[in-house]
Amino acid sequence: MPTLTIPVYNPAGQKVGEETIDPADFGGEVNKQLLHDVVLMHLANRRVGTVNTRGRADVAGSGKKLFRQKGTGNARAGSKRTNKRKGGGVAFARRNRDYRYSMPKKAVRLAIRMAILSKFQDNQAIVIDGLNPGETPKTKPIAAALRAIQRPDLRENEVATSGETKVAERRRSLDGRTVLFGIPTHNAVFHQSARNIEGVEIAPIAEFNTYDVLKQRYLVLTRDALAALVKRVKGENAEAPATETN
Repeated sequence: MPTLTIPVYNPAGQKVGEETIDPADFGGEVNKQLLHDVVLMHLANRRVGTVNTRGRADVAGSGKKLFRQKGTGNARAGSKRTNKRKGGGVAFARRNRDYRYSMPKKAVRLAIRMAILSKFQDNQAIVIDGLNPGETPKTKPIAAALRAIQRPDLRENEVATSGETKVAERRRSLDGRTVLFGIPTHNAVFHQSARNIEGVEIAPIAEFNTYDVLKQRYLVLTRDALAALVKRVKGENAEAPATETN
């Protein structure tokens, strides 16, 4: 299986090298069905489910039949708490509900690796080397670095010139794009520096999940974060048994 290369940029936006990734460490291939299932699980787990409406059993009023069934000339009626009457209960009342459910841990971990692999394969992963906001939180250095890095647009424009069709490569900045910024461990200075940038989410690699990785357009990692990520996935692969027997 061919290796993947990830471009390395400095904070000035200049390409200073490349990092090589083995796709086998991240599952080898992307299983879209697994990613779909895990994303739905994350979305379901984020639902609050606190809606509550009052049904017939919850509203005040007697359960006595309003009048006899026949002989009055009126339409037959039951309790005053029916949903047909003002002040009655709601039909098919909605209740508090917990939407959370879980999937096997191995499947969730594999989905995270595949989500990251999809970013590598689609040229949507970038490594920044030498970015240091300092000892006090400063948004300007991180925002400037994202603005300086120019990436080729994945959607190529065909431009007809002198009877020939050529592909014009548009380049665009990461500034204004949705970005998941990965750091090796929790860093309060990094977090406070990047959290105010629109479209940027920052998280240590240990807190990555499939939904957040796929939701953001680009995956930006520091060099230390990439090394820690590769070390982490290799450790998970080593813990998993090679074959399973019944």
